[in-house]
Amino acid sequence: MSAPRGSVPYGKETIEFSIFHVDRKTMEIAVHPDRTVVVKAPVGVDHDRIRARVARRAGWIARQLEYFRQFEPRTPMRRYIGGETHLYLGRRYRLIIVRGKRDSVKLTRGYFEIEIKGGISPEKVNDLLEGWYRNRAEGIFREGFDRCWLLLGKGCSIKPNLRIMPLRKRWGSLSAKGRLTLNVDLIRAPRECIDYVITHELSHLRHKNHGPGFYSLLDKLMPDWEKRKHRLEVTLA
Repeated sequence: MSAPRGSVPYGKETIEFSIFHVDRKTMEIAVHPDRTVVVKAPVGVDHDRIRARVARRAGWIARQLEYFRQFEPRTPMRRYIGGETHLYLGRRYRLIIVRGKRDSVKLTRGYFEIEIKGGISPEKVNDLLEGWYRNRAEGIFREGFDRCWLLLGKGCSIKPNLRIMPLRKRWGSLSAKGRLTLNVDLIRAPRECIDYVITHELSHLRHKNHGPGFYSLLDKLMPDWEKRKHRLEVTLA
């Protein structure tokens, strides 16, 4: 079941927000990096009081929304040519492309050194670099999975299977059968952001939707999850 929603006018815009009633004494308004506005209100507080509080804070909310707008997708199309930079675990490395006796990728002294046998083309560079990413993702994601499982696994009987593959619109997902899928592109993000995605998805083993119980568990397992989520979105925008 989705969370109740509300809206208030602010100038020429409308601020929309989601409402979660939780066991707390005060009302909290949060603007998330994905530009969603969430209100956590004590149990029993009615919609009119919540709406009035959001209206009073509308100026601050609008400034936060504008701040996060600057991080919307802005990465230019990759051309896979020498000198171009590519991310790995949150750091940028410049491509050095050379002709050699074999196809290989090495990460050395702040560079991706890509050796190609035969003709050099952006397509070949792309294939080699993506293959290198996939190989690295296998080890790093499984390490992160084991690490995050220690936080949650005591309350769960079966550890999910892990699958790593390209995903078009999501960083991760948890299937109804308990299979955790991670987007291979996460290998470009810092480790702390990878752990956030894994912990987020594992939390769905206990809470299927994004209700108050889900966020309460996420706050407990990873108190700084919002900062990690923000860094993920800024890094891979």
